[in-house]
Amino acid sequence: MNSREKILERIQKNQPPSSALPELKNEPSESSQSIQKFVRSLGNIGGTSIDAMSWNEIDSHLRERFPQSTRRVSLIPQLRSSHENGDLEKDPRMLENVTVSILAGHFAVAENGAVWITEENMGDRVLPFICEHLVLVVHASKVCESMQDAYELLGSSNHSFGTFIAGPSKTADIEQSLVLGAHGPKTLTVFLLHA
Repeated sequence: MNSREKILERIQKNQPPSSALPELKNEPSESSQSIQKFVRSLGNIGGTSIDAMSWNEIDSHLRERFPQSTRRVSLIPQLRSSHENGDLEKDPRMLENVTVSILAGHFAVAENGAVWITEENMGDRVLPFICEHLVLVVHASKVCESMQDAYELLGSSNHSFGTFIAGPSKTADIEQSLVLGAHGPKTLTVFLLHA
């Protein structure tokens, strides 16, 4: 028996007894509390949350904030009329000049300000990361309290790619000062749709 096998045998013999996982008791919170917590969490990590009562309100806000000269890509059918539609190029490098990506998030997480989005809503995996400004739309009723709740929502769903996006890109490596938009979107705006 070589030394590797001896070490593995000792590890096998000295395993602690197995124990059952603890039961997690999530206290349900009112949706208004979760929304307020999400707004605070998102603001703390550099993002912006805007309440919207309709798709027209979101569209008006986007037209005001981003001039027509910018390249805006929307993969949300309700917002395609005034923005470039989501028929994306086959080559992700052709997206390098996208100023604004407007995408639908599946749900948001109050405790950390994150939004879950899958490839089906991205059009191209690179789109939420290559644009200068990222806009996500989430129904206000889809704000869950914690990551535990989020993983329960995900359950055994099967996606080719999905990610939690929390705030604009940021780094604090250089002289320990926080820089937003260092290697990805400079801003993240989350519209909470109450319609």
